[in-house]
Amino acid sequence: MILDKKLYDNSLSEVHGSIDTKKQLGWKKIFSFLGPAYLISVGYMDPGNWATDLQGGSKFGYSLIWVLLMSNLMALLLQGLSARLGIVRGRDLAQANREAYPKIVNFTLYILAEIAIAACDLAEVLGMAIGIQLLTGLPLVWGVCLTVLDTFLLLYLQKLGMRKMEIFIITLVAIIAGAFLVQMIIARPDLGEIATGFVPHLPGSEALYIAIGIIGATVMPHNLYLHSALVQTRKIERTPEGIEQAIKYNRIDSAVALNMAFFVNAAILIVAATVFFKTGNSKVAEIREAHRLLPNFLGNLAPMLFAVALIAAGQSSTITGTLAGQIVMEGYLSLRINPWIRRLLTRLLAIIPALIVIIIYGDQQVDSLLVLSQVILSLQLGFAIIPLIHFVSDKSKMGNFVIKFPTKIAAWLIATVLIWLNFQMLISQSVPVFEGSSMLPKIIIAASALFFSGLLLYILFEPAITRRKMAASIKMHPEMENIVLDIPLYNKIAIALDFSENDKKLISYAIGQGNQGSQYILVHIVESASAKLWGSQSDDYETRKDQAQLDDYVNQLKQKGFNATSLLGYRNRAKEIVRLVKESHADMLVVGAHGHTGIKDIIYGETVNSVRHELRIPILMVNIKEEPAS
Repeated sequence: MILDKKLYDNSLSEVHGSIDTKKQLGWKKIFSFLGPAYLISVGYMDPGNWATDLQGGSKFGYSLIWVLLMSNLMALLLQGLSARLGIVRGRDLAQANREAYPKIVNFTLYILAEIAIAACDLAEVLGMAIGIQLLTGLPLVWGVCLTVLDTFLLLYLQKLGMRKMEIFIITLVAIIAGAFLVQMIIARPDLGEIATGFVPHLPGSEALYIAIGIIGATVMPHNLYLHSALVQTRKIERTPEGIEQAIKYNRIDSAVALNMAFFVNAAILIVAATVFFKTGNSKVAEIREAHRLLPNFLGNLAPMLFAVALIAAGQSSTITGTLAGQIVMEGYLSLRINPWIRRLLTRLLAIIPALIVIIIYGDQQVDSLLVLSQVILSLQLGFAIIPLIHFVSDKSKMGNFVIKFPTKIAAWLIATVLIWLNFQMLISQSVPVFEGSSMLPKIIIAASALFFSGLLLYILFEPAITRRKMAASIKMHPEMENIVLDIPLYNKIAIALDFSENDKKLISYAIGQGNQGSQYILVHIVESASAKLWGSQSDDYETRKDQAQLDDYVNQLKQKGFNATSLLGYRNRAKEIVRLVKESHADMLVVGAHGHTGIKDIIYGETVNSVRHELRIPILMVNIKEEPAS
C-alpha cells in the first residue's frame, strides 16, 4: 500500500474549525467571524497598560495620546498580518517559525516568547491583586496568591467552547469600557486640550521610557502568535473567494475590537491627565495612589468603578495569555501538556517574582514592576514582527494573498520604528550601569546586546541570504511519502468489558481488528467490596455473576466460530487490566472511552490514561456512550 499524504498539527487543535461559518448567510455570516479580535483586544487593555497610561497622563498630561494612537494603528496592521497568516497558510506564527528556522534559532525565539508571556502574566497578576485589594482591602500578597484560582475558570470556559469564551471576554471588555466612559463623563476633560495630544512630540527622556512602555503594553508579541491561531477556529471555504471573505471579516473584527481598546487606554490617560496632571498631582503614577485620590476629584463612585474595571482587565487578559502560551509551546516544541498544568505553570512563573518583590521591597515597588514588564514586552516585539512580515511577504507560500507593496512598506516602517525606540531605550537604561557598576554587569549587558542584535540581524536578512526554500528544521511530523506500509496481524486481542450495552460494540471493533486465527481474550474487573478485600480468593455473589457473564460471552463467540477465552481481575481496575493483558501476552487491547467531561473526566478518565501509559502494545480506544449496566 502506498501512502501519499502530508500531515501537520492544527493550531489549538481542540477548538480548530469548531465554528462553522460556511452555513451562515447575511449578517449571521459576518457575526460568525467576529470574536477572535476581542480576545486579542483584552491584551491591549490589561493592567500593564494602566500603569503606563497613568504615568503618561499624570506626568505629561495629554502629550502622549499620539503614542496611543500610533500604537493602535501599528496594532491594526500587525494583527491583520497575523490573521492573514493563519487564514491563508493554516499556520500560527510559532508553527511558521518552526518550519523556517534552524533548531537553535527556534529555541531562542521560543524562550523569548515565553519571557514575553511571563511578563504579560506578571502584569495581569499584579493588576488583579491590586484590584482585589482596592475593592476588598485584602493585603496584596494574599491577592496575588488568589489569582491562582482563575486557572479553574479558564478550564471551565474551555469546556464550554470557543463561542462561550468569546462572549465571556466581550462582557468583561464591556465592563471595562463602561467603567471608564462613566469616569470620563464625570471628569469632563477639555476636548480642545485633548486634541493637542495628537501632535507627535516627547517632553523628555523619561517620556521616551513611558512611551516605549505604552507601545510594549499595546503592541504585544504574544498577541501576534495568538491571533494567527484564533482565526483558525473558524471553518471557512478553502477557495480564493472564501479566504478573501475571511480576511475581510477578520479585518472588520480587528478594527472594532482594537478601536475599543484604544478608547479604554485613551480614557485612562485622559482621566489621569485631567484629574491629576492639571491639578498639580504629577507624581501620581501608581494605580493605588490614583484610586486613593479619585474620590477627591470625581466622587465615591469613581474608585469603585476603577477597581472593578481593573479586576475585569486582569481576568480577561489572563485567559488570552494562557492560550498564547499553549500556542507557543505546541508550535515551537510540538509539546502538548494538560491545559491545567500549562495554566498553573504560567501563573506560578508570574506569582513567584511578584511575591519576591512584594516581600522584599514592599507594595511600593509594584507599579515600577508593572511598567518594567511592559518594557520587557516591547523588547521582544522585533523577534515576532520580523518573521511575521517575512512570512506574509512570501509569494511562494501566500500565493495571491501575499501582502501588497504599500502594506509591506508600512509593516517594515513599523518594525524599524519599534526596533529604533527599543535601541534608544536600551542605551538610556544601560548608560548608568556602565558609569558606576562593576565589570560583571557591564559584561553581561554587552554580551546580551551583542547576542540579541545578532539574532535580530539573522532573522532580518535570512531570506535574502538563503534565497531558497528551506526545509522544515524541526518537522511537525515525519514525511510519509511513498512509504510501503507493513500491515500488522493481531493474534491475541484483549477486550476490557464492563457488562453494559457497550460490550457488543467493543467486541465488534475487536473482531474488526483481528483475522481468522485471532484469539479474543475477554477481560472484566470485579469491584465488589469482597473482591477488593480478598482479590482472587473472593467468592461472593457479584464475582460468580461476573464469571458467568464472561462464560456466556465466550460461548456465544465460539458458536459464531471465534476463538475466545476469559479472564477475571480484582481490586484496582487499571492495574488489573494491565496485569492481565501482560500475562496473557496480548498484542492489542480494545477499551471503551466514555467521553466524560468535567469532574467525571477526572474520575473515570484515569482508567484509560493509566492503562495506555503502562502498556507498550497498540490500544484501540472506542468512543462509547455510557449506558446503565445490565
